[in-house]
Amino acid sequence: MKTNNINIPISKDNDGESIFKFLMHELKPKGKIFTPFNIISVPIILIGIYLIIVRFIFGIGSVTNLTQEVPWGLWIGFDVVTGVAFAGGAYVLTFMVYILNMKKYHSIVRITVLNGFLAYVFYAGALLLDLGRPWHVINPIIGNSFGVSSVLFLVAWHFLLYMIAQLIEFSPAVAEWLGARRAHKILSGMTIAAVIFGITLSMLHQSGLGALYLMAKDKIHPLWYSEFIPILFLVSSIFAGLSMVIFEGTISHKVFFNQISEKNLKAEKGILLGLAKICAGTMFAYFFMQLLVFIHGKHWDLLSTPMGHWFLLEMLGFVILPMLLFIISYRLNKILLIRIASVLTMLGVIMNRLNVTVIGFRWDAPIRYYPTLMELVVTLTVIFTEIWIFRWVVNRMPVLRESPSWAKKEK
Repeated sequence: MKTNNINIPISKDNDGESIFKFLMHELKPKGKIFTPFNIISVPIILIGIYLIIVRFIFGIGSVTNLTQEVPWGLWIGFDVVTGVAFAGGAYVLTFMVYILNMKKYHSIVRITVLNGFLAYVFYAGALLLDLGRPWHVINPIIGNSFGVSSVLFLVAWHFLLYMIAQLIEFSPAVAEWLGARRAHKILSGMTIAAVIFGITLSMLHQSGLGALYLMAKDKIHPLWYSEFIPILFLVSSIFAGLSMVIFEGTISHKVFFNQISEKNLKAEKGILLGLAKICAGTMFAYFFMQLLVFIHGKHWDLLSTPMGHWFLLEMLGFVILPMLLFIISYRLNKILLIRIASVLTMLGVIMNRLNVTVIGFRWDAPIRYYPTLMELVVTLTVIFTEIWIFRWVVNRMPVLRESPSWAKKEK
C-alpha cells in the first residue's frame, strides 16, 4: 500500500479508482471563487468561446476585418509574434541555470518554463484561429505547398519541437504531483538534453519569426524593415522574456505567497537585480543595432513624419527609458523601479511587434486594417484561459513550492 500527496490510498487492486478519485479531487476549485479576476474573466471567456464557434461556422470574416490584402492581423501580430517574444524567458533562464550553472535563479525556472510552455500551446491555438482554412495547418509542417526550404517550414518545426522540449523540461513537476517516482527519475535524466535542444530551437524560432517578414520588404514601413529583423527579434526576445519573468514573478509572489519558502522569498531581491542587469545590457545592444540599421538606411527624413514620431516614441520611450531605469534600479537597489521598467519594456515589445506586423504593415494602403471588438475579445479569451490553467497548475504542482523529499534525494 502507498499513498499519493493527498493521502488517497493507491493499491494494486484499485489503481484506476484511486487515480480517478485523485483527479476528481484536484479538479475541485481551491481558494475563493468570486474574486475580481474570476468575475471579469469568466464572462469574457464565455463570450470568446461563442465568437470562436461563430468564426469556425461562418468563417474568419464573420468576426475579423482581415482581407485577402491583409490576411494577418491582431491574432498573429499580438497573440503569436508578441506572445512568443514574451515566452523567451524560458530559454534564457534554462540557459543561465543549466548551462551557465547560475543556481540562484533555479527557484524560478519551473514557473518560467510553465509560462513559456502554456504560451506556445495557446498561441498555437491562436494561430489556428487566424488561418482561413485551419485544416491546412499541417502543410507547413510536412512541407506541402511551401516546400522544405521555406522559412514557414522551419518556423513550424521549431514551434512544434520546442513545445515538446518544454513539456519534457516541466514533466518532472508533473511526476512529483502524481507521485510517479520511476517516471520522475527517467524524466529528470532527460532534462539537460531537452534544455540544450530547447535553447537551440527557441533561438532559431525567435529569429525565424522575424525572417518571415524579410519577404515583405515592400509592405513594411522603412523604419521597421531591415535585413536584420531576425537578429533584432532574437535579441529583443531576451529582455522581453526576462521582463515578463519580472512582471509575472511580482504577481505570483502576491497570489501564491503561501507556496514560496522563506529562503526563496529572501532570494527574490537578488534575482530581480540580476535580471535587471541582463535586461539593461541586452537593451543597450538592441538599441545600438537599431541605431546602426537606421543610420545605414539613411531614413533621417522620415523622422519628421507621423510614423517617424511613432518610431521615436518606441525607441526613446520604451527602449532607452526602461533601459536607464534598469541601470538606475540595479545601481540603487530599487526593486520598484525594476518592476516599472519591466512593464515599460513589455509595452515597448508589444509596440515593436505590432509596428512590424500590423501598424507599419501596408501603412500606405488606402484602406487600413483595424481589429474588430470581437478580435479583441477572442485575444483576451486566449490570455485569460491561459492564466486560468497557469493558476490551476501552480496551485497543485510543485512549481513554486518545494519538491517532495523523495524527489530531492533523486536530484
